[in-house]
Amino acid sequence: MDHHNFRGKDIPHLKIKPNMGIDDLVEIFAGTAYNARQLGEAAKLYRKMIEDDATICLTISGAMTPVGFGGLFKSLIERGFVDWIIATGANVYHEDHFAWNLPVKQGHFEVDDMILYEKDIVRIRDVYIKGEETLKAEDKIVQKIFTNKLINKPFTTAEFCNAMGKYSKEHSKYPEKSFVVAAYDYDVPVYVSTLKDSSLALDLAPLRLANKIYNVDFVREILEQAAIVYHSKKSGIVEIGGGVPKNTAQQTGPLLDQILGLGHGGQNYIIQITDARPDTGGLSGATLQEGKSWGKVKDSHEDVIMVYADATIAFPILCLYALSTEKPRKPKRLYKKLGKYYTDLTKTYFNKRR
Repeated sequence: MDHHNFRGKDIPHLKIKPNMGIDDLVEIFAGTAYNARQLGEAAKLYRKMIEDDATICLTISGAMTPVGFGGLFKSLIERGFVDWIIATGANVYHEDHFAWNLPVKQGHFEVDDMILYEKDIVRIRDVYIKGEETLKAEDKIVQKIFTNKLINKPFTTAEFCNAMGKYSKEHSKYPEKSFVVAAYDYDVPVYVSTLKDSSLALDLAPLRLANKIYNVDFVREILEQAAIVYHSKKSGIVEIGGGVPKNTAQQTGPLLDQILGLGHGGQNYIIQITDARPDTGGLSGATLQEGKSWGKVKDSHEDVIMVYADATIAFPILCLYALSTEKPRKPKRLYKKLGKYYTDLTKTYFNKRR
């Protein structure tokens, strides 16, 4: 699109009224400039994804579940606004605390961490988590789940999280307080982009010392993710932060094109909420437009929006706007389709090579 002209919308002289709703606020944002405008346009793009019946991936980096954002993810899953998820292991691990009623509390960031350590308090900025009552209790739960599960056979992290969701649904005190349980209920695959870089993997260490072997089939995992995108009429990502979850979702395009030669072209839409800078060369801050050169996105000019903001502020606005303006969608239940998608992708690849 050519933006080198003076044909844009007039900047309004804003008015705030007591009876305004979230849709009015988004319109205000979209009509202004800077990152308020980006957030407003991102909220509208998310709505467009939903209305286009796109297959929507949510990527979660950072420490979002310790601040309660699992409840937001759960609401989106239940409404059919998220079809598959890629998260860090930490976000899955800490989400489980809420289902099992393990204490997580507001703390403070102006503290002496030497004193907190002596008091068995773990800190994530201004969130406090108890070492014995929460972390060690959670460790025992995870170890109990996998003592005799997924041993001596290849598995994906989607299978790993599905097992956690099933167990918490059947045994935890508050299963309704877990997006992982909701994902289990709605057959939403939850992949952990770096399982070994989290407490989930650390919890398997004592079991491994007891000669229980856990083999993550990471190659099948990335093929499943690519197969989801390949079998989607349209595909989009909503990215909270960047990191490995961002790249894991976006690399589906290069896998389909560069490696498998299927000529897919990447995602139709991507929204990223980030505070990372693009000029340092890191993936977290890399612009979505740059991703076009890798085949990660179909169009670098449209339907790719980066919001430079704190996700704890911006993401709830995005969620509330979607929940307030869109009717629920029928769940795609991708988890149950992964086997078929994988088989179909295999056949397509080898047929193309003949």
